[in-house]
Amino acid sequence: MKIAQEFREFISRGNVVDLAVGVIIGAAFGKIVNSLVNDMIMPLIGAAMKGMNFSSLFFSLDGKTYESLAKAKDVGAPVIGYGAFINTTIEFLIVAACVFALVKVVNQIKRAEPAAPVEPPKSEVLLEEIRDLLKKD
Repeated sequence: MKIAQEFREFISRGNVVDLAVGVIIGAAFGKIVNSLVNDMIMPLIGAAMKGMNFSSLFFSLDGKTYESLAKAKDVGAPVIGYGAFINTTIEFLIVAACVFALVKVVNQIKRAEPAAPVEPPKSEVLLEEIRDLLKKD
């Protein structure tokens, strides 16, 4: 029973819930970025480069020529799929740019919030009044 209670306390902490929400949103955002790169950006880049499809770019390590990356993998040929690496790198750069923009906005919001003036303790106020009275004499 004690473990169940500890688990409930752990889950009910705000940070754990925030983390879970962040992971779920991050996974969904990753799918959006993946689609953006594969379905929108890379076709535009491919069209600009006369129909080149980056995801199918590969280099065969056995020296043989294959029609496509899929056929080379079907045969079991050792290949370096650098086109997929290019796509993944672009995805990473987009996610990194989004995270940078988000952090920048959060930092600006934090800087814009004026710090609430902290009232000194009552004893300090009284000491300042005593000091001021002694200065007058």
